[in-house]
Amino acid sequence: MTDESTRRSGADGYESPEGFSPYGYGSPHGSDTPPAAHAAPGPWPSPPPYAPGPAPERKRTRGPIALLAAVALVAAAVGGGTAYAFQELANHSDSASAQAGTPVVTAGKKGTGTVAAVAAAVSPSVVQVDATLQDGSSTGSGVVVTSGGEIITNNHVVSGASSVKVRTSDGKSYPADVVGTDSSKDLALLKVSGASGLKAATLGDSSGVRVGDTVVAIGSPEGLSGTVTSGIVSALNRDVTVSTDEGQSQGQGGQQGGDGDWPFQFGGREFNGDTGSSTTTYKAIQTDASLNPGNSGGALFDASGRVIGINSAMYSSGSQASSSSDAGSIGLGFAIPVNTVKTDLAKLRAGSTD
Repeated sequence: MTDESTRRSGADGYESPEGFSPYGYGSPHGSDTPPAAHAAPGPWPSPPPYAPGPAPERKRTRGPIALLAAVALVAAAVGGGTAYAFQELANHSDSASAQAGTPVVTAGKKGTGTVAAVAAAVSPSVVQVDATLQDGSSTGSGVVVTSGGEIITNNHVVSGASSVKVRTSDGKSYPADVVGTDSSKDLALLKVSGASGLKAATLGDSSGVRVGDTVVAIGSPEGLSGTVTSGIVSALNRDVTVSTDEGQSQGQGGQQGGDGDWPFQFGGREFNGDTGSSTTTYKAIQTDASLNPGNSGGALFDASGRVIGINSAMYSSGSQASSSSDAGSIGLGFAIPVNTVKTDLAKLRAGSTD
């Protein structure tokens, strides 16, 4: 018989290691109380005179409910982090969009980015400009930049005008004053009298414009107000030279003098007549969107409905053609980049007459 301090005999004669019993009490997997199923008849004997070893902690089996709760907690943590990251990205995108002009045509809506969607959203921001001159009249277009009635147009549309009227997209006509002009950039600022609640256009960022971008032009060619055409950006940073002479503006709109087209120079050639002795050159956006006399001063929009340029010069073969079948736009038009307009606004508001 081995030392009783290390081993003892069970009721059935089986010798068990110290701390273990045939009934499970004192064992790592049992209880210190013998199970009833193995209870011997008669009085239960006194516990043996030995010190049972410590029972290790039991591992609890994680049931389905606990497992699901843990999974849900992890999913919630991941989901919360994803939502936070998305919100941060959205906030950053909104901030960037605000700097470049918030899109007018909201993403996700049916028809987003189509010409029809852009036209429906921004047409009220484009007006027809009629100027009375000393020897005739001039018709062009303009873009509403504030709801209070500030309107951007080309200088050559109102240059030398004795009076100016603006016709909005709903057919109403208002008198307007020329606040400031900048002939070097072919820009002018008008202020409408007696109008309120006009829909201002959203000015975009022309530095982000790319060749091939879809564009929409809106204006009043030949006095047909609210005319919509579309195309793409054909080229960027084109050197366009236009006249700064007041007398040249009389041909714009085709209602008095000349060919009815605003003369300009491009690529070493003159189009639509003589530009005169006083000219200015600027960097322009070239587009194949159909532009005709009367489009000058109107807006060139991107696919999100933001103004990226002010239409200023276009070549119409009809001015030199002998056949009416050759008349109209040939897809050679130019627009003043909107970033040029934005940097010039303060000067125009201050009453510049350059």
